[in-house]
Amino acid sequence: MKEIDQLLLSNRAWAAEMLHENPEFFQRNVNLQRPAFLWIGCSDSRVAPDQMTQALPGGLFVHRNIANLVYPTDRNLMAVLHYAVNVLEIAHVVICGHYGCGGIQAALDGTVEGPIADWLDHAYQVLNDHRAEIEALPPGEERVNRLVEVNVRDQLLHLAGTEPVQSAFAAGKPLTLHGWVYDLRDGHIKPLMRIDADTVLAELPQPERVLL
Repeated sequence: MKEIDQLLLSNRAWAAEMLHENPEFFQRNVNLQRPAFLWIGCSDSRVAPDQMTQALPGGLFVHRNIANLVYPTDRNLMAVLHYAVNVLEIAHVVICGHYGCGGIQAALDGTVEGPIADWLDHAYQVLNDHRAEIEALPPGEERVNRLVEVNVRDQLLHLAGTEPVQSAFAAGKPLTLHGWVYDLRDGHIKPLMRIDADTVLAELPQPERVLL
């Protein structure tokens, strides 16, 4: 129970600090949210989007899952995306993977079973689609991290093909999709590519290798 108690104590300390800095901080958030970004990231506990971008509450609309996968049949993600694009009118959607991703490692190893294996179906497909490039690399970390990069690229394509994004592009809304990778070793976010209404999806290239 000590860990739970510490979480609650830390919450109270944070709330007190926020009030000390700005007495209107929480009241402002009660009335509305106007985030600039939708962040689609991995559930990994080491990857905290608010912390690593220094975004205040209200700055990021967040959806997280294992290996930051985009399934058009995922009603949770589709509800988040629809609300972000059509109600909050967010102009930037980020898919952010991270090097050393356990989900991507599991897809590469093929050693997991049950619900996690089912969930990683898209990641297995990414591996199959890029197998020649991945297997040309030395076994181990290089393969995992390159698969992380091409997974971000392929999930960005899945995202671009969803109904909320296609409708926003057709309506001329200022929407841009961004593919990023977070490096656990230095804390830096490394942009890979982006997609907007003018991007020809069939011609989207492989991302340059960021981590060499």
